[in-house]
This record gives sequence, structure tokens and C-alpha cells, in this order.
Amino acid sequence: MEIRTPRLTLRSARPDDLEAIHAVLSDPRATRWWSTPPHETLDQTRAWLEGMIANGPDHPDFVIERDGRVIGKAGFYAMPDIGYILHPDAWGQGLAVEAAGAAIDHVFQTRDLDILTADVDPENAASIRLLERLGFVRTGFAERTWNVGGEWKDSLYYSLSRAGRQAARSAEERRGSGG
Repeated sequence: MEIRTPRLTLRSARPDDLEAIHAVLSDPRATRWWSTPPHETLDQTRAWLEGMIANGPDHPDFVIERDGRVIGKAGFYAMPDIGYILHPDAWGQGLAVEAAGAAIDHVFQTRDLDILTADVDPENAASIRLLERLGFVRTGFAERTWNVGGEWKDSLYYSLSRAGRQAARSAEERRGSGG
């Protein structure tokens, strides 16, 4: 499975992605808001990658490539909840919104789902902005939902309807055309 955007290729994970994915998942900056602490060994990343591969090539969870180099992942490890992570070298360029948007559009085009969801740490302002830009709306809050490396994290819950995504895409197109 492969999806192309103007700057990215989203594709199924492969065993030879191990080192590049490890560079992302072992970086404390990238994993600050992730559901696990930074990976300390290649074996941790290998187990994670094998889980991603085991979902099969039709599962909408993708490795993100830019210029032939793996820079992260975006998609749905567990439907209908979206997840994404990029290496910090790729931050601040709109690549996460491009990748996540492509994964969302793919799911709405290929699955009989009307609502997608997201769970984000209330302190992760960049991810909150990304979700809202994609059309997600806040639906709830819960305390102490994730224990990551011995530290409890809270959750903001978001959802995205098909109509909400279409409205967000229209707004993006207007912004892109100067409107």
C-alpha cells in the first residue's frame, strides 16, 4: 500500500525500516508525547515495527518517507484512533498535517467509518493545533489515562467526522489560494 502527497510517500512498513524508525522512536524530543518512553534498543523498535508489519499491507498505518528517507509514521495502528510521530528534523514544515491528512482521507475513502478519533496530551500544543487544522473537534478530557515511564499523563479526546474533514479540506484549499 502506498499513498503519495506533494512531498511525501506513505507506505506499508518493512523490516528494513528498522534503523530509520529507531532514530525516531529513540529520540526523547520525538517521544515526549508518545505512548512509550524513548526506545533504548533496536530490539524494542524491532518488536514495535514487527507489530506494525503484522497488521498487514492493507492496514492504514504508514511509514512516512520524504526524499526516500523514513522520517516517521502516521495512520491508524488501532482503528479509529489516529497516531503520528515525526523525527524532530522534520518538524515545523507542515509534514505531519500532510501525512496525517493523507492517512485520514485514505481511511474515509476505503472504510465504512463516519468518525475518527484522537487522544492527545493537553500539554502537546503542536499536536492539538494539527488535529484542529485537520478538522478534529474536542469531545472530552480525562486525567491519568497513560502511564509513560512512571509518569501519569492526561488526555484530551478529539473526533473527526467525514463532514468535518471535508470542511477542513475546503478551508485548506481557500487558504492555499489566498482566500
